[in-house]
Amino acid sequence: MRKTHWYKWFGIVLISAAIFSPGPGWSAAGETDAQTPERLVTMAVQYPAVSVAPDEDVSMDVIFYNKGRRDENVAVWIENRPEQWKARIKTYRYTVGSLHVPAESQKTLTFEAHPPQDIPDGDYTFEIAAETADGFFEMRQPIQVTIERMPAAARDAKGVKLTTSYPVIRGPSDAKFEFSVDVESELEQDAVFDLFAKGPEGWEINFKPAYESKYISSLRLKAGQNQSVDVEVKPAINAQAGKFPIQIRVSSGEAKTEAELMVILTGTYALDVGTASGLLSLDARQGKTASVSIYVENTGSAPNNNISFMSFKPENWTVEFEPEKIEGLPPGEIEQVDVRITPDKDALVGDYSVSLQIEGEKSKKPVEFRVSVKASSAWAWVGIAIIVLVIILLTIMFRKLGRR
Repeated sequence: MRKTHWYKWFGIVLISAAIFSPGPGWSAAGETDAQTPERLVTMAVQYPAVSVAPDEDVSMDVIFYNKGRRDENVAVWIENRPEQWKARIKTYRYTVGSLHVPAESQKTLTFEAHPPQDIPDGDYTFEIAAETADGFFEMRQPIQVTIERMPAAARDAKGVKLTTSYPVIRGPSDAKFEFSVDVESELEQDAVFDLFAKGPEGWEINFKPAYESKYISSLRLKAGQNQSVDVEVKPAINAQAGKFPIQIRVSSGEAKTEAELMVILTGTYALDVGTASGLLSLDARQGKTASVSIYVENTGSAPNNNISFMSFKPENWTVEFEPEKIEGLPPGEIEQVDVRITPDKDALVGDYSVSLQIEGEKSKKPVEFRVSVKASSAWAWVGIAIIVLVIILLTIMFRKLGRR
């Protein structure tokens, strides 16, 4: 009987091992973290729209961001320029036709434009173009320069001078705008100048010293002194897209001057991404494609163009999008996108994280999926066959031992 009990316990151990042993692809959840993309290069200009006097030059930064894991050589040139204007892209010293941008860093160049003599008031558009050495990334950025003569009130000002290089700034409705203005005293004695501002109802407008955060309402200047002041403008919450003038005035006794600043609101930029069911998970098998549909909604008040998709996935996995890009999405519109995720054929069984990034013209939205990799059904049949075989062997042993 002792021998018979020993064989029974041996059989139980074999059955338990066959049932509860992990499959060949077992892995802990979240084994692979999201990775920085291999390549991602973007370009932006400091001020897409500016207003200057007819005799004033335009100068602003052109910024290149390399968010990828490899260095990039980027060619850059001025694709379009108005007739008779002189323009170039340069460093502090040289005119530049290309630049090297190391991985995960940014580089800045300067765009300069010189208007011709006797140029009439109006809007003039430039376009800066750039592309990587292999043409994989192509970038375009328009710049609108408005030529605007100084109003009579500013020309007739006495005792104080008020100037600004960029009186027109464009941006989304939920942004905060900062203008830099120079106040120059033309008096022969020290004086305190009061600062006033008037804008649309519900807007917040404050003066503050350059590079400081405190707000001020007056400014003390010595005779002939010049000092920079920032004008901080915050639109009302419900502000719609359009042009909004900001009147500013500086005065001290009989000395006074006025200037007009302009805020051009382009609306808000926002994207929402999700699934119809609200679930952000799916099941997949090694080497087999699993599909999920996501929706991309423009929840802003401005059109969102050139919406692209990126993925951060475990090594040797593939993620495909259909369509690969959304050319334009009006406010309130929804576009469906099919996402096809294929795990590596040697992926271990377990849960993995696949992150998607939906990036629009001036907004982006991340979303993360939990992908559960299941073992192939063939292994289930193998497991069943092992269990059946163990039972048959135990039955034969029990019969033989029972006869003894």
